[in-house]
Amino acid sequence: MFDGPRGFDLQSRLNSPAGLAGSDGLHGERRRSVDRRRTTLRTFLQSGFTPRRRGARRADERHLPVDWHEPYLLALAVTILLLNVVDAFLTLTLLTSGANEANPFVAFILNSHPQLFALTKMGLTGVGVLILVAVARIRLFNVMRVGNLLHAVLAGYITLIAYEWWLLRAVL
Repeated sequence: MFDGPRGFDLQSRLNSPAGLAGSDGLHGERRRSVDRRRTTLRTFLQSGFTPRRRGARRADERHLPVDWHEPYLLALAVTILLLNVVDAFLTLTLLTSGANEANPFVAFILNSHPQLFALTKMGLTGVGVLILVAVARIRLFNVMRVGNLLHAVLAGYITLIAYEWWLLRAVL
């Protein structure tokens, strides 16, 4: 056993529950009981403009949000937003041809505030996509990554636009 200067017993310190922090009270536990790494809105906004973390610091944090995201998520997000614009255009074209809106929320916006239709549609989709990209690495119900939901949203928009195109061809 190594006995260091002034009676410092390294082996017993390493094996003690307090480790090198010291169980003698001279070097008490300095960590706070509250985790300082909580995610806030400020953290979310700041990390969007100045990303630093590309991966988790520890093995048990590999599914937590990070500042940097894979480039394919940008491509997915932009594609979804462009398909949202196409969906809005096709919806308005079908409505002028005599179709009815199936979504009750969108139908309410169209009937009461038609000038807010595009803003509401683009805003809700944009915020939803932004949130999904921000938490893309988090696991949903310990089954799949949230980023996989972006693929499902993309498939849903492609299916919706194909259906609207089919309806438009039938009307014209």
